[in-house]
Amino acid sequence: MKLSSRPQQDKKMCTRVFWAVFPHACFISSLVIYAFLGAVMFSHIEGNRNWNESEEYKDFMLDLRNLSKDLTENMTENQETFKKRAHALFTKAKLEWFADPKEQWSFLGSLFFCCTVFTTVGYGHSYPVTKFGKYLCMLYALFGIPLMFLVLTDLGDILAAILSKSYNEFRKLQSKMLASKPAKLCSGCICKKNKDIKTGSSLLMQHKIVIQEPLSITEVLKSQSSVKRKSLQYRNAEIFEMLIARENQYLMPPRINKFERWSSCPELDSGKMTCVIENFGKELEKLDVPILLMALIVFAYISCAAAILPNWENHMDFEEAFYFCFITLTTIGFGDIHLQHPNFFLFFSLYIVIGMEIVVIAFKLGQDRLIGLYKKVISYVSKKTSTQYEKYPGKK
Repeated sequence: MKLSSRPQQDKKMCTRVFWAVFPHACFISSLVIYAFLGAVMFSHIEGNRNWNESEEYKDFMLDLRNLSKDLTENMTENQETFKKRAHALFTKAKLEWFADPKEQWSFLGSLFFCCTVFTTVGYGHSYPVTKFGKYLCMLYALFGIPLMFLVLTDLGDILAAILSKSYNEFRKLQSKMLASKPAKLCSGCICKKNKDIKTGSSLLMQHKIVIQEPLSITEVLKSQSSVKRKSLQYRNAEIFEMLIARENQYLMPPRINKFERWSSCPELDSGKMTCVIENFGKELEKLDVPILLMALIVFAYISCAAAILPNWENHMDFEEAFYFCFITLTTIGFGDIHLQHPNFFLFFSLYIVIGMEIVVIAFKLGQDRLIGLYKKVISYVSKKTSTQYEKYPGKK
């Protein structure tokens, strides 16, 4: 019997794990498929565009030639005037004039662009040029940004649960360590404790408490006065019927409520996915850890990337990489620092998604602290106002 029940238990465990992981895997895989689909579309549309020299590009090159000619011929010209002319000229320049569409909009480059769209980072150095590409970008962001927020909410619940459990385990360990320290006990306390124990034992001996075995059904029935008054034949028939009813009650399978059925065999409940979806964001709402701890986690997370990123991007040092990661994870995305090798950074996309969620959790905790502070301030002001009104009722 035990050998046959073991495979069933393993099967139930595998089914339970599958349905626990399945919703999270669905959301993450949907985002990955959506990113790959967008990369295919943008690489085909923007990468195959006609790379013709426009009139603006020709005018820019002509002005640039005239500017360089004036600089070589008039060396004594005022430097400030030359800087103003050069600044006005280069502000008219566009990135697509000097970038090869095939190289810029390769599959990996397009995939990096899609990641900057639905994460709302938008560095600005990569953008669609064609009209169809611009319309497609708006439509792509319209569906991609909610999907990204859904994935962030799902990952936020997982990270919040892990962080909350780790913090609680740390507090338990800390309390155990403090409790295990030797405490100095006074002799008077020990004597008092022994005296209380003796007093309790003496009271038990006086009352003579006796624990008896539970009565059987026949003994219970014999103790009932109504049963004693009945005839012996009728009493035996009633006892027999009650025994049969009791046996049938034990033979009936136990009722399993909805939660137990879902946890033991999830495929029996049609609302299993609905229950998982309805609980989105609950773990994040219940998270309560010190804001200083969350700030240290964000700092350490960004510092790790800032230490690794200069190995890929040679034009960055640690400070610039730290600044770039902070601007990216907070979705500010100025575009003043951009990656020269986005193909390498694509392998860092998981870091971006998890980091954005960590920053969101930190902002959520900061928001809760600010709300609590505002409530205290408003309560304090209202109490002061009511006190002043009670003190001077006629004064307005």
